[in-house]
Amino acid sequence: MQLSDTRAVITGGVSGLGLAVARHLVANGGKVALFDVNEEKGAAAVAELGADKARYWKTDVTDETGVIANVAAAKEFLGGLNAAVNCAGILGAGRVLGREAPMPLSQFQSTVMVNLVGSFNVAKAAADLMQHNEAGTDGERGVIVNTASVAAYEGQIGQAAYSASKGGVVGMTLPMARELARFGIRVMTIAPGVFWTPMVDGMPESVQQSLAATIPFPSRLGQPEEFADLVAYILGNTYLNGETIRLDGATRLAPK
Repeated sequence: MQLSDTRAVITGGVSGLGLAVARHLVANGGKVALFDVNEEKGAAAVAELGADKARYWKTDVTDETGVIANVAAAKEFLGGLNAAVNCAGILGAGRVLGREAPMPLSQFQSTVMVNLVGSFNVAKAAADLMQHNEAGTDGERGVIVNTASVAAYEGQIGQAAYSASKGGVVGMTLPMARELARFGIRVMTIAPGVFWTPMVDGMPESVQQSLAATIPFPSRLGQPEEFADLVAYILGNTYLNGETIRLDGATRLAPK
């Protein structure tokens, strides 16, 4: 897929990793539909990217009916749909046995709903439309890129819910890729390490430095643009399918 031909839905698209992907695609001639819940940031992102190249839809990724409707509307605006990039996610940090009481089941459920069920919800709605695309190189009709985390492999104390949700994203990548292969739809996942995002920006500088020091090489936090570069490469290389790529500077998370 040529980036200039990319017509993409991006969840979590108004900040952090999702916005970086949107910027990269638009800079290379693509068009994007930004799915998120922050209307103020959505308006700012569209103003930056250009109303002819980007549009925002307020979207709860766990709402099946709403996602189906917004994906259809996005396809209309984009003039087609051949890519879906899932970047929406929440931390859901908390210990299984907290100081006050065990973790409320609702906290675990909400984390899994957004990070895992939400990713599946958008992926299947996008794939339902992509299957009807005209086949391109190698018979390709579309690409889905999900976002997991290195916590899917080395979850830290307090990340039981988050790690479970991201481990689920990793786990569904291959079977989904195998199933959608007959339609010419590829499915890939990126598992980023510690990246500069709005969440990290709010941490004290000492915490940011300690996080960077745990990364072997380069000993710094990842840049959202590096994540966007990898998404772009995945879109362009039709032989990448059914795999999760760690993007983490060789870091391995400590227990806490």
